[in-house]
Amino acid sequence: MNFELRIGRGGILQAVAFGCLMCGGAFAGTLPTPQSNVLLTIAGEIANTNAEGRAEFDMALLQTLPAVTIRTNTIWTEGVQEFRGVQLSDLLEVVGAQGDMIYATAVNDYAIEIPVSDGVDGGPIIAYQQNGQQMSVRTQGPLWLVYPYDANAAYQSEVIYSRSIWQLVRMDISD
Repeated sequence: MNFELRIGRGGILQAVAFGCLMCGGAFAGTLPTPQSNVLLTIAGEIANTNAEGRAEFDMALLQTLPAVTIRTNTIWTEGVQEFRGVQLSDLLEVVGAQGDMIYATAVNDYAIEIPVSDGVDGGPIIAYQQNGQQMSVRTQGPLWLVYPYDANAAYQSEVIYSRSIWQLVRMDISD
């Protein structure tokens, strides 16, 4: 796993707050506030928020979390692709997810249920880059839940492909 800390808009305080959260630290309960357009909202059974009853993330906040890179084939692209983003498990930890199910929604209202148990180390990531480029809505972005399909035959199924939601904008955590 590659770790990369980027300090975006909002500066060192954001990085310190997320760093403490990732270590189970003192900022539990309150997340830094996004400074630009919100790309992802997480609500429901979560302990840590930065808006009323929800956690909102802009690109800069997402990029303060530990970043991982996976290289994999997908059924929607040709050849091996490189995806960079935050592990689903890390994101769930940061918001203090307490439920068993994620109800994920895309820009076009596509919605799918994903078990929280899918969020494992070495599992799916919330990708914000593909082949070194920021993803746009036109290219399945700006956020795409990508599993490391080539790393595990269990990730090569219709169920997993249906969970690979692109243009992700919302996650609701429930029991």
